[in-house]
Amino acid sequence: MRSKLLNIFTIMIGIIAGSFITYIIIANPFDKKETSGALGCKYTSCTNKVIVDNTGISASVEKVYDAVVMIENYKDKSLQGSGSGFIYKTDSKYGYIMTNQHVVEGSSSIKVRMSDGSKIDANLLGGDEYLDIAIVSIPIKNVKAVATIGKTETLKQGDFVFTIGSPVGEEYYNTVTSGIISGLNRKVTVSVASTNDWIMDVIQVDAAINPGNSGGPLLNSNGEVIGVNSLKLVDNQIEGIGFSIKIEDAMAHVDELEKGKTIDRPLLGINLISVSEKNLLYKYDIKIDDSIESGVVVVSVVDGSGASKSDLKKGDVITGIDGKKVTNSAYLKYILYKYSAGDKIKITYIRDGKEKSTSVTLTKNEG
Repeated sequence: MRSKLLNIFTIMIGIIAGSFITYIIIANPFDKKETSGALGCKYTSCTNKVIVDNTGISASVEKVYDAVVMIENYKDKSLQGSGSGFIYKTDSKYGYIMTNQHVVEGSSSIKVRMSDGSKIDANLLGGDEYLDIAIVSIPIKNVKAVATIGKTETLKQGDFVFTIGSPVGEEYYNTVTSGIISGLNRKVTVSVASTNDWIMDVIQVDAAINPGNSGGPLLNSNGEVIGVNSLKLVDNQIEGIGFSIKIEDAMAHVDELEKGKTIDRPLLGINLISVSEKNLLYKYDIKIDDSIESGVVVVSVVDGSGASKSDLKKGDVITGIDGKKVTNSAYLKYILYKYSAGDKIKITYIRDGKEKSTSVTLTKNEG
């Protein structure tokens, strides 16, 4: 009998101890951390205070939805194409819409479709092919909302984002898609009207970006604009690789574009080709060492330019500007166009197998 009572007592002690341990693991009454929302710390981060509920991002979408528009590009009264845009600013007379330059390029007139379906005539103020940004204005009376401009400096891979735009035309205008930041500071080589090689520094996202989404806003979870959707990789084997221009880059020259001014860019003063263009090197009777795999080759120096006052000459291989690596002609322009006329830069180059350097004062590009 005593043995049976001992066994029962042992079992009861085990049950009580197990329950207490389980209670500590689940409830953790000794944990003094701050709780977040009704779910406490079990399912959400108490540090970041992330609260997830079943409403999704509807509040953030509503916050910016009426600021997003569809843009139609007409030439001689014929619809050439369409894209998206967003109202980023107003004054006493106008609402100002940001979109891509390639959305409005070649237009003789532009119409804007508002979120309520109404269409109004718009005026193209200015645009830049390198930024791929253009500014359009509409009467202030038609403005229903203005988007809030955010920032990208704190973005991290995996951050939630969403877009609003009009993929494939009017039938699906103001469609909302979502995703995450897939990559930061991606360098993508693109073609623009005046050159076949230009580098864009962009944000990579996996949110659906289709034809017609160009120019629309990329937004963070709070509904703030952090980018301008611009392009995507298109291939049968590729899915979900889209790119957006950083909002800081897009906003950098809006004052000039609003006034219809051309953005001044500096002139180095050389004619050049990339090291990889072997056929052109042969054409210009330029020989470089086979060990040199990247950089740009000086074909000629323009008289009266900053380069003409430096040590650069035909056959030199430029490999860097102010410590930044120059891999080809696209990268040289990408780095160069961050400077202004009058700035002095240090150029690193190779001549006769030896690395050298020289200084160049940039001049204004009148072209």
